Amino acid sequence: MTVSLLIDFGSTYTKAVAVDLDTARTLAAVQAPTTAAADIGIGLEQALAQIRSAAGLRLEDFTIKRASSSAAGGLRMVAIGLVTSLTTEAATRAALGAGARLVRTFSHRLTQSEVREIESVRPDIVLLAGGTDGGDERSITGNARALAASGLACPVVVAGNAKAEDEVLAALADAGKPVVVTENVMPELNTLNVEPARAVIRDVFADHIVRAKGLDRAQRFLDGIVMPTPMAVLEAAKLLAAGEAGDPGMGDLVVVDVGGATTDVHSVAGGEPADPTVILKGLPQPFAMRTVEGDLGLRANAPSILARAAGLRCLPDELREALDGEHVARWAVLAQDHVSTTAATPAEVSFDVALARAAVHLAVERHAGTVRTVYTARGPRNVQEGKDLGRAATVIGTGGIFRGSARASSTILSEACASERDPSSLRPREPAGYVDEHYALFAGGLLAGVAPEAGLAVLRESLQEVDL
Repeated sequence: MTVSLLIDFGSTYTKAVAVDLDTARTLAAVQAPTTAAADIGIGLEQALAQIRSAAGLRLEDFTIKRASSSAAGGLRMVAIGLVTSLTTEAATRAALGAGARLVRTFSHRLTQSEVREIESVRPDIVLLAGGTDGGDERSITGNARALAASGLACPVVVAGNAKAEDEVLAALADAGKPVVVTENVMPELNTLNVEPARAVIRDVFADHIVRAKGLDRAQRFLDGIVMPTPMAVLEAAKLLAAGEAGDPGMGDLVVVDVGGATTDVHSVAGGEPADPTVILKGLPQPFAMRTVEGDLGLRANAPSILARAAGLRCLPDELREALDGEHVARWAVLAQDHVSTTAATPAEVSFDVALARAAVHLAVERHAGTVRTVYTARGPRNVQEGKDLGRAATVIGTGGIFRGSARASSTILSEACASERDPSSLRPREPAGYVDEHYALFAGGLLAGVAPEAGLAVLRESLQEVDL
């Protein structure tokens, strides 16, 4: 039997999935509390003990041992570009697609106060872009010198104007900064080239960040911690959408990952206007796209969810009523102050469901495109910004909030769908709904590059259909 061990070091729990690659069957799926503050290997050993108990497998029985991680705050990144709507946006997309959590973005020339701000947020990686190839060089070279003079010690990934590459590299390297140069994220105006930067960010994560966060203590158990967890989830979404070896896949889909610190949305879809008369505005959208909402975590940001949802007319009446009360406000503050708190009473479960519904609604609203009418000299025109997800056939929910009641999961996931209350939002119109019952999306994503057939089988096995 050829067996694979897939591990995810989450901020709260360390998940472990054992997969028989010969039969593409999940043998065990367990979790134990993450112990990053002490020794992350302790939580891993607890998970491995559960695997031994559930499937009779020891560490030496596994042929493939791969891991992802979002522990210790995940992969924190700052993106710097030239123009907010162009190279900064391109850098942002590269970072998010690589599984990073953007803590700041900057445009144009950095000021001294902005450099101090970057130092204060302590990023794991800085992505430095700016200018098309052969275009403006002053901005990226000036920003390179500002970073070189800073107190930052994290790696800098340079993905900007190729003509300025030598000067940028010299400024950073001479100052002793770890630096990696890759292809420009926007080599020509309105032309995106984010995949090389994503690949480099993933390599930097594996080589530098794992060590910096103390995750190297777990390396003795594994072949490697190969990617951030959000990147693994995006790889899983791509595999589910495209299929593999006779499985046609699910087509265009959306994955909503509701966590304690963030709510992430992944879409695998072209997103072009469904109506040929609609005018598409802005940069082309990535086919596989991820957004991170750092203000919509069910624990770290519970009061923020209440504040942002208050008074939104696009929310269902019963959800606004559920969020409007001193009981849920007290629960939100408790959840924020004690992020490991779990709902213990029916009322607390109801509060969590209401918060999750609002988080999903707001996160998908931000991820999906919009259409609006503008009036021109030739009359009214409909203009689309972002992706049209109306034709997405599937919406998948993952995260602890979805593991339990199918009825609650259905209610939460329904907030990702199109509604007459918000006709400008281009959300999925009539999708099928599924939840990641075994919390296995990360495992399928980790297998996508080495055993895609088994990875797809693991994903299919974990998906439980719910009514939307």
